[in-house]
Amino acid sequence: MGAGLKSRLLTQAGAEGFAKCRVCRPDAIPQAAGRLAAFVGGGRHGQMAWMEQRMGWRGDPAALWPEARSVVMLAELYTPEADPLAVLERRDRGAISVYAQNRDYHDIVKKRLKRLGRWLIEAAPGAEIKVFVDTAPVMEKPLAEAAGLGWQGKHTNLLARDLGNWFFLGAIFTTVEIAPDAPEGEHCGTCTACLDICPTDAFPAPFQLDARRCISYLTIEHKGPVDEALRPGLGNRIYGCDDCLAVCPWNKFAMTAREARYAARPDLVAPPLAELAALDDAGFRARFSGSPIKRIGRGRFVRNVCYAIGNSDDPGLIGAVRALVDDADPAVADAARWAVRRLGSG
Repeated sequence: MGAGLKSRLLTQAGAEGFAKCRVCRPDAIPQAAGRLAAFVGGGRHGQMAWMEQRMGWRGDPAALWPEARSVVMLAELYTPEADPLAVLERRDRGAISVYAQNRDYHDIVKKRLKRLGRWLIEAAPGAEIKVFVDTAPVMEKPLAEAAGLGWQGKHTNLLARDLGNWFFLGAIFTTVEIAPDAPEGEHCGTCTACLDICPTDAFPAPFQLDARRCISYLTIEHKGPVDEALRPGLGNRIYGCDDCLAVCPWNKFAMTAREARYAARPDLVAPPLAELAALDDAGFRARFSGSPIKRIGRGRFVRNVCYAIGNSDDPGLIGAVRALVDDADPAVADAARWAVRRLGSG
């Protein structure tokens, strides 16, 4: 297809609300397979067994759908309105990652991708598409870098000079031939702000992550008790962690998010830990309906809350965890007993 279609695609992507749109070939990330194999081979994926599955597809997008000729990569902004690190000083409150303070982005981005995909099918008769948002064996970050959307920083997240790093990624695989963009180079320089701020030393080296020490992994993906040596580093973070994203200097160029459904819900901004510790299963599901937090379930969430209470240095919260020391969920009960010991000894 000619340059005219690509120009119209970029315009349509903007009209749909995407902040940036770039294109690459499905075979544009030959280095990805080796990096993924080293990551998994070193056990750095922790309990995320799904990363081992279909590694061939993850490392070679062309094998995922051989008919695809182009990959359209899109950035969806969720830039926070306030400093996400401020809540870390409020030890009796929970810190929830910015992206999870309202609606689940998977649903919002996928619908937007499907609308843009339908437009592409109409604009290029005979075209076929597949859309992906984190739920398939697709390595979005290397593809986005290859498409020139941004680059993977030292914290391994994608960032861009004109967007900062507060954005989701979406992908449209298509059988349409679209001229690829030039890949983006790395612009981190000598900065190590993202590495230095990590509370659990999850970065063995620049551009490398050990998920087993990452707070986002520990509070969201990790099942069962968290290693006691890592619990103090969690602080009051009860779902995800924004530290390495928040300190990136490129955020001074971040654009305001246009999607109102990413704006923080008041009840998810620094919620009281004692209130969250009292949630039963029905209360948890009601409070987090439509939120990405709902998928980890009440047990894992309240486990995180107990760790936060144990880190609070607030003896006034000991009653909230004492009520959970015999919880039916073993990980919750273990976390509650740990918190009681911490607060009692304090």
